[in-house]
Amino acid sequence: MKEFDNGLDKKFEFDFSAPKNSQINIEKLKSFISQDKNPTIIFYGGEPLLQIPKIQEIIENIPKATYCIQTNGKLLNELPTKCMNNFKRILVSLDGDQERTDKNRGAGTYEKVISNLKLIREKGYKGEIVARMTIAQDCPDLFEQIQNLLQIKEINSIHWQLDVGFYKNDFNQEKLEKFFNQYNKQITLLVDYWIQEIKKQNIIKLYPFFGIANRLLGKDKETRIQCGASYAGYAITTNGIIAACPILNNIKDFQCGNLDSKPSELKQIQIQECNNCEVQKICGGRCLYWRKAKLWPTEGDDLICNSIKHLISKLRKHLDSLKNINLEYEKYFGPEIIP
Repeated sequence: MKEFDNGLDKKFEFDFSAPKNSQINIEKLKSFISQDKNPTIIFYGGEPLLQIPKIQEIIENIPKATYCIQTNGKLLNELPTKCMNNFKRILVSLDGDQERTDKNRGAGTYEKVISNLKLIREKGYKGEIVARMTIAQDCPDLFEQIQNLLQIKEINSIHWQLDVGFYKNDFNQEKLEKFFNQYNKQITLLVDYWIQEIKKQNIIKLYPFFGIANRLLGKDKETRIQCGASYAGYAITTNGIIAACPILNNIKDFQCGNLDSKPSELKQIQIQECNNCEVQKICGGRCLYWRKAKLWPTEGDDLICNSIKHLISKLRKHLDSLKNINLEYEKYFGPEIIP
């Protein structure tokens, strides 16, 4: 079997010292977190619900933080109600309908997750539930799949991430041109639908549209990467090393400090590659990992960038319809703004 080449070994130095299970010193974590006036702690994986006792321990010892969790949703039924109600937001991996989700995440996943979402609502969970979609290269039907998710009453909001540009061996020019041609058409359909619903006083919380519209309208003055990686948010690994974001936690080049560091001393990593782009102040560079890894040739990256420009241009055309609409949202807790 041919070994899969992700193209990273020649670019970065890796550090796989973080153990599978969290060994973070709670007192050190508490001391570090307490230096932030309004801290938010997001449990991320792997699958964080495999360590429910550790989650409970952290919440009990740091009660003043705001809590969120990103999960595949399969173990939500095992989360104690008291612990569950500490989460302001629960982000759950769903890629659309049952067929699509089960294809991506395993047979029975969709039914299990939907059952668990109904269960936690029945148990009294009143926080936001965010559907986290992955759009694969062979499945560009974003509009259709979002329509399916909008039928699930337990879900409050949606965001999506394109699974493109993250591996060296998944570049295929012909296949990608076809994908992005279809995806951009789906974006056009989705923007038009979103605006039509807004005119009916139905504001659908699609995080990419909220984030981009706020920057286009000048309501968000920030121009850096929209996810906040390495300036508004960091990832704390299971041994207390602080990385620029969860995707980069094993790469030494993106380590920014540790729990003994002061937040003000944490390394910030800037994206310089996009400084001359006309949408840089809106996009911010899409993804720190993608921009620094540079695993695809220019032709592939251009397809990604053009899809972002297409999305921004479609929303820009509707600013008159959006300027008096409340599109406030909490930033930097996980949803992708630039897919």
